[in-house]
Amino acid sequence: MAAEYFKIHPENPQQEKINRIVEILRKGGVIIYPTDTIYGLGCDIFNSKAVEKVCRIKGIKKDKSTLSFICDDLSQISEYTRNVSTPIFKLMKKALPGPFTFILDATSKVPKSVNAKRKTIGIRIPDHNIPRMLVKELGNPIITTSIRDEDEFLEYSTDPELIYEKFSNLVDAIIDGGFGNNIASTIVDCSGNEIEVVRQGMGDIEPFL
Repeated sequence: MAAEYFKIHPENPQQEKINRIVEILRKGGVIIYPTDTIYGLGCDIFNSKAVEKVCRIKGIKKDKSTLSFICDDLSQISEYTRNVSTPIFKLMKKALPGPFTFILDATSKVPKSVNAKRKTIGIRIPDHNIPRMLVKELGNPIITTSIRDEDEFLEYSTDPELIYEKFSNLVDAIIDGGFGNNIASTIVDCSGNEIEVVRQGMGDIEPFL
């Protein structure tokens, strides 16, 4: 069965469409959605079967997965992370919402299906209304992982109509929020003694340090 296709305004998302997609997520659906960087593949973090499906689509082993997820705000981040020092909290407060993935120590609330046996988790608050509205309506985070290989430029990764052609039989819903960017988020590891940029992407963390 082909995925449902939703054209949603990126600045003012239509509430009824957001509600319908949240229904799909609650039923274990997998979606493709826009962010402030590239289009993401995701699902409800608490639905293990949906997480398994994301891993299959992505071509990664579930027990070795390093999936990140999207939160709505900093208070939600605090539910899933621990040992966040005051300087790190202030850094995130300045940098978010934005094109960053912060690696932090995970609490026991993070499902094992999401971060396997790792003690850390990657968390995003994108500067994009659609994914943040989805998380807010759902009531908990959603998985975020790119729909393309990080090292390879593919045209379908930015054009939602081409994304639909490629993935319509693999996922349950695809959101057209306009053309996406082609640069991933900057990954900032804050789990150790020093702040480390693991991957330089769209965001520049230096002005916030």
